[in-house]
Amino acid sequence: MSSARLSIVLLSSIFLASGCSINDSEEGKVKVNEHKETVKVEKNTEESAVLVNKENNLPQDYQTDDLVYPSIPFTFEEKIEKRMLKTVAASAIERLFTAASNEGLGLAGVSAYRSHATQESLFNYYVDRDGLEAALSYCAVPGTSEHETGLAIDVTASDGSCAAEDCFGDTKEAAWLAQHAAEYGFIIRYPEGKEDITGYKYEPWHLRYVGTAIAQEITEQDLTLEEYSQTLVVKQ
Repeated sequence: MSSARLSIVLLSSIFLASGCSINDSEEGKVKVNEHKETVKVEKNTEESAVLVNKENNLPQDYQTDDLVYPSIPFTFEEKIEKRMLKTVAASAIERLFTAASNEGLGLAGVSAYRSHATQESLFNYYVDRDGLEAALSYCAVPGTSEHETGLAIDVTASDGSCAAEDCFGDTKEAAWLAQHAAEYGFIIRYPEGKEDITGYKYEPWHLRYVGTAIAQEITEQDLTLEEYSQTLVVKQ
């Protein structure tokens, strides 16, 4: 087993899953979250392909670093935190957007990095609006969001239509991403038909950077990151 694969297995309990699958232009009041599970984990923020899921929280003192503004269009003009990604993911998304543009497809970012405070605000807003059970199907408990790692980004068509909505899955942009995202190190993190494994509804717009080699293997074998990580455990 390669050292890169071994590190994924060893770090597989470090991070936890999704951001909110709804356009996050509205934010509720930040309040104490009574629903957060507490799991003791080591702090290691260097592995891009580390597994994230609902079984582990980010460390309470977790702060992502190396955040930059990728040179891609977003559905908003403000230069705020949700335009940012870690450098490795930012460079990759720039290449992905350029490739799509060269094939006549326009993409735009919807939401990338979120601080813990922002995730808390969003989660509590959706709990208040839809109830806890519904909110948990599309929005991560604060401290458990891929967006907090700076390695995930929600995207849509350049006209902003179907941003973080189910209808995006029927667009030519979504079809292109499903076919080509892995070439740039990204996976569709929450694929259709795998909800019982990932714990989240199908999100064709939610891209997670894991590195090119791993992304291509996951995509070619039709795996989730959970399933891929399990194959590495079995191979040990």
